[in-house]
Amino acid sequence: MWKAIRIGILLFILATVAQGAWLARRDATSWKAPLIVVLYPINADGSERSEQYLARLDLERFQTMAGFMREQALVYGVPAKDPIELRLAPRVHALPPQPPPAGNMASAIWWSLSFRFWAWRHDTYTGARAQVRLFLMYHDDRRTPRLPHSTGLEKGLVGLVNVFASEEMSGTNNVVILHEMLHTLGATDKYDRASNMPLFPDGYAEPERMPRLPQHLAEIMGGRIPIGTLRADQPDGLHQVVIGRQTAREINWIAP
Repeated sequence: MWKAIRIGILLFILATVAQGAWLARRDATSWKAPLIVVLYPINADGSERSEQYLARLDLERFQTMAGFMREQALVYGVPAKDPIELRLAPRVHALPPQPPPAGNMASAIWWSLSFRFWAWRHDTYTGARAQVRLFLMYHDDRRTPRLPHSTGLEKGLVGLVNVFASEEMSGTNNVVILHEMLHTLGATDKYDRASNMPLFPDGYAEPERMPRLPQHLAEIMGGRIPIGTLRADQPDGLHQVVIGRQTAREINWIAP
């Protein structure tokens, strides 16, 4: 009897959490008001270069993301004048749990729960309720020329984003940050994980272009600009990126 009661209580808690997550995502993608996106900077490698970069970091560094979302929303007739509103939280002085290697589903689920709990414990933001929380892990590009994979979780509307502590990489950083933000809203990757090549047609900014290659822009979830059959270049910033129709559909900008 008591075992049945305990199982019933657990199922009730899980159902409540699942319902809360569904309602949060539904509200986040209603686009009736600006989506509050809070950015949490972290010195990921403890380096002096990252420390100096974070000391100069301000909200203006990220505003091209708000402008990009505003311009792209106009393309799809989204009613919200400003789709997102960015906030910069005080620095977080703790490191989150790192994602497990790809392929282990049980470990991935456990990490997702652990990361969401960590994010709750280390939330430094005290303003209006955050709808999407992105923890920005800054790395010295001279120490770490290749960044670990970033992750955006739809459940919990939270992301762990690896970026460079470099002025020259600010534009590329914003592409990565926005890519992970869109993951939290339900957008899916549109590139091949093995080769990083964008997938045709949804991973192409201009799939109808003739000749198809080279492309001149990147689709945000495709991640790169397809130049040849075996070459795709990373965009320098959001001026080289668009939101494609399938991504727009996934974030509720157009009807399914």
